[in-house]
Amino acid sequence: MTDGPALLGVRHHGPGSARGVRAALDRYAPQIVLIEGPPEADAVVGLAAEPDMRPPVALLAHVVDEPSRAGFWPFADFSPEWEAIRWAAARGVPVRFIDLPAAHSLLMRESADNGTEEGAEGEEGEEGDGGSGGARARIDPLAVLARTAGYDDPERWWEDAVEHRGSRDGEADSAGDADDPLAAFEAVAEAMGALRAEYGDGGHPHDAVREAHMRLRIRDARREYERVAVVCGAWHVPALAAATGVTADRALLKGLPKAKVEITWVPWTHRRLSRAGGYGAGIDSPGWYRHLFTAPDRPVARWMTKAAGLLREEDLPVSSAHVIEAVRLAGALAAMRGRPLAGLGETTDAIRAVMCDGSDVPMELIRDRLVVGDELGRVPEGAPAVPLACDLAREQRRLRLKPEALEKEVELDLRKETDAGRSRLLHRLRLLGIGWGEPARSRAGTGTFRETWRLRWEPELAVRVAEAGVWGTTVASAATARAEDEAVRATALAEVTGLAERCLLAELPDALPVVMRVLADRAALDADVGHLAQALPALVRSVRYGDVRGTDAAALREVAEGLAERICVGLPPACAGLDAEGASEMRGHVQGVQQAVVLLADDGLRTRWAGVLRALAVRDRGMPGLLRGTAARLLLDDGRLAAGEVARLMGLALSAGTPPQEAAAWTEGFLAGGGMLLVHDARLLALVDEWLSAVPAAAFDDVLPLLRRTFGEFDAGVRCTVGELVRRGPAEGSPEAAAEGAPGFAAGLDEARAGAVLATVRLLLGHDRPTGGTAT
Repeated sequence: MTDGPALLGVRHHGPGSARGVRAALDRYAPQIVLIEGPPEADAVVGLAAEPDMRPPVALLAHVVDEPSRAGFWPFADFSPEWEAIRWAAARGVPVRFIDLPAAHSLLMRESADNGTEEGAEGEEGEEGDGGSGGARARIDPLAVLARTAGYDDPERWWEDAVEHRGSRDGEADSAGDADDPLAAFEAVAEAMGALRAEYGDGGHPHDAVREAHMRLRIRDARREYERVAVVCGAWHVPALAAATGVTADRALLKGLPKAKVEITWVPWTHRRLSRAGGYGAGIDSPGWYRHLFTAPDRPVARWMTKAAGLLREEDLPVSSAHVIEAVRLAGALAAMRGRPLAGLGETTDAIRAVMCDGSDVPMELIRDRLVVGDELGRVPEGAPAVPLACDLAREQRRLRLKPEALEKEVELDLRKETDAGRSRLLHRLRLLGIGWGEPARSRAGTGTFRETWRLRWEPELAVRVAEAGVWGTTVASAATARAEDEAVRATALAEVTGLAERCLLAELPDALPVVMRVLADRAALDADVGHLAQALPALVRSVRYGDVRGTDAAALREVAEGLAERICVGLPPACAGLDAEGASEMRGHVQGVQQAVVLLADDGLRTRWAGVLRALAVRDRGMPGLLRGTAARLLLDDGRLAAGEVARLMGLALSAGTPPQEAAAWTEGFLAGGGMLLVHDARLLALVDEWLSAVPAAAFDDVLPLLRRTFGEFDAGVRCTVGELVRRGPAEGSPEAAAEGAPGFAAGLDEARAGAVLATVRLLLGHDRPTGGTAT
């Protein structure tokens, strides 16, 4: 390589390649280092030398006017490109990036599913092009070389050929080719040359343009420096070494689309480096590779110690004896499998057998926390960022709410100033589409002053922050502008009421006037009772939130009460004549309005609403049984329906003159709130049992799914209790036991009724043919 640039073909995120690059740079001593990556990064590469920069990190480039069109170029501390950058920074050697500028590449590739692109090309030649889905097969050079060597697993071949080369006693030899560290890269170049001769571009049509630009940048560097080192994906080495003319390369670059872009550094995570995270140039085990790169000696023993420590943290009984035995077993497995050293497969098998008693359950924890890991990088405060990102960082520091890659649950007491500020920030970010936190059910109880959040910072959120920057320079101003825009563009009344609730939770008083104006206009024009009922619960929650937190919610209460009055007038006629699907949807609205009316705490409104429910419950013509049963249950729960009246309504609904399906629908509506009624009221239980016993055989198959759905929602204990009550009947001497017409509640066993179900039981058990002996 003395006559030309030193072309160091690497595997991205490969610790073996990183060690090889370090040794080659020490030997070659280049005057400049060229790295595959967007040239716009030349302006920020100096930040890599800052003490506050800690990988994994990524270069983030995005189109200025369209932040969602973005690309990532990730680096881990075991990435050979990162090793080259740090080597150059320590010696004052300049670094330049030579790949196709992001100004072109971001417009040439289709966006990934998440609206971003991970632009660093993988060692397999797989560029993170967002899965544009071309018909051509994409070649995986690593897999081809592994198959050629007789391996069915490319990762296993890579460990044997690179990570363990020249190793002894579990210690990786970073200078396995100490006499000539460049020889390994020449061998890689030769292998890739053979593959390129066979497969051409390998299914990556944009590579020709990228490689043309890299060749031009290499020529520019060689005119300035005598010794030039190039660190790039091994797949590109043959193309960069090819003798092509400047004119031909420039011709390939003519007419490319171009946009104005900005670039910066952002934190990255090991999880996003893994293929499971969707990164095309990723690796299966970034945590394992980081361990191999950073362990000073005895990597297998140190890995087993880490695994044991993790399992002990989870209260699993793992001792030092387990570690010793696991190390021995891993070595024995490697010898049996003909491997130079124990790799990830051997260590995993040994941990499963020795520390986990053969169970895969704790192994999932090992894989998640160690093999992949939740490492989150850090970038210096001086890294370029949009103003919104700077304000978010200030808020995170002020509220002591640190972004972390590992999901964690945070309990907030909103009576405390710091926790209230955290709640405001998280609600504002959700309104901006920045999903750092998601509300969760609290395990510490319920209450207006308590919130629970699940927090997890993903690298893609940096793009979401950049996108949200168009709304404002601070989190508060951006969330306000976004809320106002959503209110104006909302097409349904429920969207506006939901937005009002979110504005109160996020404490955005400047957005409420616009939201309230739109809300009043939509509420006045919308005559659909279903829409009004759907919108009311969120609006009432907003009123309740304002009352508790001391926010002025008088205007919201006025609108909410107006909606409730209109629902009271329009609900009965809107419920008549509905089919089964429409009745099911309306039942949800009725239940939501019931909760809203209770929260409003207006006695007059509550009385009027009870009158509406009573009208639904007693109306038997044209009113779906599901809604009549639901209304009766709500009245009973609210203490506005006596037990005798409930029994009368149930008796009418389950009478012989009512079609079985309609009666079943009434039962579903009435019992949907739970089965404790049947446990504590023997009369109701007897009515249900009597009706069910009298259902004609022809209609039973149609009724059964409705009943099964109803009783299936009961708690297991309630179902068992109801069954036991039916089995033994009411207590002797009770009115129910003496009453006639209550089959199933006699003191003894009804042989005839019990025998009627035997045929069905045999069918369910698979004994559908008559037997002459004892039933099994």
